[in-house]
Amino acid sequence: TNLLNLVGCALLCAVHCCYALTDFITDKLKFFQLNLRKMQIAVIGGGVSGISSAIQILEYLKSTGSPVAVTVLSEAFSPNTTGDGSAGLWGPYLLGGTPTERVHRWSKQMHDFLEQIWLSDDAGEAGVCLIPCLRLTTTAMDNEVFWKDIVYGCRQLTQRQLDELNVGRANKYTQGMHFITYTSEPVKLLPYLMKRFQANGGKIVQQKVENLQEFIAKSNYDVIINCTGLGSRECVQDVGMFPVRGQVTRVKANWLYCALLDESDVGNYIIPNCESVVLGGTHQENDNNTQVCPNDKKFIINGCRKIVPGLEHAQHLFDWVGLRPGRDTLRLEAEKGGNKIVIHNYGHGGSGVTLAWGCAEDVLELLKNELQARHLNVPKSKL
Repeated sequence: TNLLNLVGCALLCAVHCCYALTDFITDKLKFFQLNLRKMQIAVIGGGVSGISSAIQILEYLKSTGSPVAVTVLSEAFSPNTTGDGSAGLWGPYLLGGTPTERVHRWSKQMHDFLEQIWLSDDAGEAGVCLIPCLRLTTTAMDNEVFWKDIVYGCRQLTQRQLDELNVGRANKYTQGMHFITYTSEPVKLLPYLMKRFQANGGKIVQQKVENLQEFIAKSNYDVIINCTGLGSRECVQDVGMFPVRGQVTRVKANWLYCALLDESDVGNYIIPNCESVVLGGTHQENDNNTQVCPNDKKFIINGCRKIVPGLEHAQHLFDWVGLRPGRDTLRLEAEKGGNKIVIHNYGHGGSGVTLAWGCAEDVLELLKNELQARHLNVPKSKL
């Protein structure tokens, strides 16, 4: 009986070993096959975060000689994304509790990227402009902002400068700062980035992904990058996502060359773009209304005219409403487990344009790490 038990145990162990060996061989075969064939990568989301991630992944992998196909899938592309209606002024905004050191790094990487474009022949096509900014308040303001070393010439306004700005104002400015940074109008930047992506062989597919897990299970993609913004509420059932409603008015005022940002509790802002000036704005959390609100329009126009009285004579062009992707903290991480690589990059609040290129760099680094963890070593870039 003991002998039979020993034999039975030995056979059972052998069977388990065979199963384990089979699983091991199957996984290795998958890795081997993936190394031999073209890697299929899907980026879900056609906004500035998605397109930036797609560009960096495609350009890096192509530079290594790795066979790769990158596809951006989205329900909407420019000029119909949330970002297209924004002024595109660089500046971290509405990011909740996202760690400051990460926001600083991402913001600087984007600022450096915009500087490269501005110094090139592509600035006009990409809608990138250098712009002086005045940040003012009638209450209190933190002058030691964490991003002051990124922008150019950031300094606190003197009392004499504040006095000049306060002439004719009933509600006086008490503090302010001046700096120079960039605007990158998404309505121009997005087509420019999409052109760059497609010129390198990237594919664009108009398709709404309603459930990411179902998409992962049914698709043939090896890597999925989730950049669905507010859509992540449904796409990945992220209950932490919430809309931050923004309404703006655009006017014709070509004589304005400086951005004016009132940081008071109910402050307005005025941001010149290439062909119009953006007057703003609202930041209403958990408001899903995408229709123009007459009361908000009145608040915007009257508030901006108090800052610059000459706007009374500016030609009204149109009003616009968009829902920013709010979240307590921006989500940028790789999912643990699973046969496919899944990376999330969403929850950028009002800072999509400000963080896009920096976050995309982190997406690429996460992808490299995941490939190495799966023993799918990618050669180093030849650039």
